[in-house]
Amino acid sequence: MRKVISLVLLAALTFSAALPLGAAGKLPRKAPEFVVQGADGGDKLLTSYRGKTVLLALMFTTCPHCQNISKLLSKIAPEYAGKGVQILGATFDGNAPRDYKKFNQAFVSGFPCGFSMQPTVLQFLGLAPEEPFFVPALVFIDKTGVIRSQYIGDEKFLGNPEVNIRAELDKIIKLGGGGPLAPAK
Repeated sequence: MRKVISLVLLAALTFSAALPLGAAGKLPRKAPEFVVQGADGGDKLLTSYRGKTVLLALMFTTCPHCQNISKLLSKIAPEYAGKGVQILGATFDGNAPRDYKKFNQAFVSGFPCGFSMQPTVLQFLGLAPEEPFFVPALVFIDKTGVIRSQYIGDEKFLGNPEVNIRAELDKIIKLGGGGPLAPAK
């Protein structure tokens, strides 16, 4: 009997480890406060952008995919600013406090980008500290501060990022404020 219970527990753990990473945090959910340190010379609070649609990009300074996403977001940011969208970036690899300024000089323009600590980012994403993850992670937050969607590094969404990011932003803009936890349509 103990062997059967052990096998069932092992199977459950294996299955839960294989769940898609985007399923980690239930959606929609209220965005907790998040601080991007050092962005544009100071700290930026996520709640200071309430009333705007926010795309929060969470990246590593050394990740080529993150570097490419930053370049793309630098292109998209001015186009969507007039539509009430704020793009915000945070690097969170081990050297981010030291390297985020070099990252910004090379890859970021048109939106604030600073750094955060990995435990804070994982908690914000709804991931357990031991859970594997990939970068970049993109979090889409509506005007009322509700996370409507999030995509983590290895998801199909990032296979065609320009088209998919624009489509997701357009969908959330169209959704408007619609109530704090109203399901996305």
